Amino acid sequence: MNNLLVLPLLIPAFTAVILIFLKERINLQRIISAISVFVNIAIALIIVYQVNTNGIQTLYMGGWLPPYGIVFVADMFAALLVLTTAVVGAACLFFSFASIGEQRERFYYYTFFHFLLTGVFGSFLTGDLFNLFVCFEVLLVASYAMIVLGGTKVQLRETLKYILVNVISSSLFVAAIAYLYAATGTLNMAHLAIRVAEAGQDGVMNVIAVLLLLVFSLKAGLLLFFWLPDSYSAPPLAVRALFGALLTKVGLYAITRTFSLIFVHDLGLTHTLIGWMAGATMILGAVGALAYNDLSRIFNYNIVISVGFIAFGISVATQDSLNGVVFYLMHDMIAKALLFFLGGMIIAASGTEQLRQMGGLIRRYPWTGWMFFILTLALVGVPPLSGFAGKVMMVRSGFGEQHVALALIALASSFVVLYSLIKVFQEVFWGGERSEEEVHPLRYKAMMAPAAVLFVLIILMGIGAETVNGLVAQAGAVLADPAEYINAVMKGVDEDGLSNIVKSHDSVLVDVPE
Repeated sequence: MNNLLVLPLLIPAFTAVILIFLKERINLQRIISAISVFVNIAIALIIVYQVNTNGIQTLYMGGWLPPYGIVFVADMFAALLVLTTAVVGAACLFFSFASIGEQRERFYYYTFFHFLLTGVFGSFLTGDLFNLFVCFEVLLVASYAMIVLGGTKVQLRETLKYILVNVISSSLFVAAIAYLYAATGTLNMAHLAIRVAEAGQDGVMNVIAVLLLLVFSLKAGLLLFFWLPDSYSAPPLAVRALFGALLTKVGLYAITRTFSLIFVHDLGLTHTLIGWMAGATMILGAVGALAYNDLSRIFNYNIVISVGFIAFGISVATQDSLNGVVFYLMHDMIAKALLFFLGGMIIAASGTEQLRQMGGLIRRYPWTGWMFFILTLALVGVPPLSGFAGKVMMVRSGFGEQHVALALIALASSFVVLYSLIKVFQEVFWGGERSEEEVHPLRYKAMMAPAAVLFVLIILMGIGAETVNGLVAQAGAVLADPAEYINAVMKGVDEDGLSNIVKSHDSVLVDVPE
């Protein structure tokens, strides 16, 4: 057992509780928050090192063995996403220092910020489906508060829509969990993999699988993204960056984990459905990105396109495509945070979100302009930047596995991303220079510092893709063949179950204890 696995949840949770009592002491809130995020980055690095050195790490809370107790599991997939979340969370925190404003800081902004991180970390590390639901609720409740904090008319309207969608998806999630428990008698993910293999994935199991796909698709914005473009445009700039970088990725993580570990016996239904949803998401996201001249909506529809792209990789379900999913998820979390940082600076300087009312910012903010241009190339997948390796692996697998139509849609969506963001670059940074009165003051250096850190990471991830791919390949191998995950969680716990799974499912080979 590795007690370190619970710290990524406990540290932000305790930080959030402490900050409740420091409402008026804003500087102290900032210092404690900064210490908390740096400690979490250090712990995440240690977890990645331990998984790389010693294999999958587990923690049975209270010594209760699965399937009865709460279990946390860190395979390389979860560990890399925890590390990326810790880094992106730290960058968003420092961007908040420069942009969120004292009024929101006094009304528990940092408390909700850390509670949201608690939910995200917990979602990645839990090995139990019910605890995944709990972690979803923790991050959702925090996001409800963060989206409405400020109390503008738009925020109140979009908060109602956001809450309604998530209440419906949470209700469906509880129903799916209840059906699954009734059918299998367990909610531990590794144990579920065994029980579903024993029972066979047909009839009721497929209904439950589709219901879970519907729930996670609502949260990820996979096809069911109608709520996302408006809701993500409502909160302050720092919150948009946090949402754009992290929240849809939690839904994508849940889809990846569930449909690579538990429901893997009827790919003709589940993964074909994911593939069609991915294709439709990329097409509709592309239409939205081309249709608007509003900066926030263009960015939000680019989130939708990337959700479809990653789901395309999940649907192909080869180790190469799953490697690409892991690599591209890490890239997209960093790149989307940086996109919203730069977009936030543009909006703050221009005082508007309408492209036609912007222009001429390249002379005043050249670093912002050229960082935006290079980020656009990274999002499109131009080598040697960070978006290249993941896209190549997914598209190559798509063509190799005869998913030609989806692979072509994925390639076409990259051209739409290029067109939509180059249009933003031209409209915002070129054209007539704006007068002194038309440019609003902003805390440029304080906002640029976290953006510069993420920009360097995008460059380093691209240049050092071979090194990163060594870790990504470990993650993809466990996703492609879940035997190592099942064995790490259940070894020595359910001898009968392990014996049965070896007999009933050839692709799962586990060491049955004597």
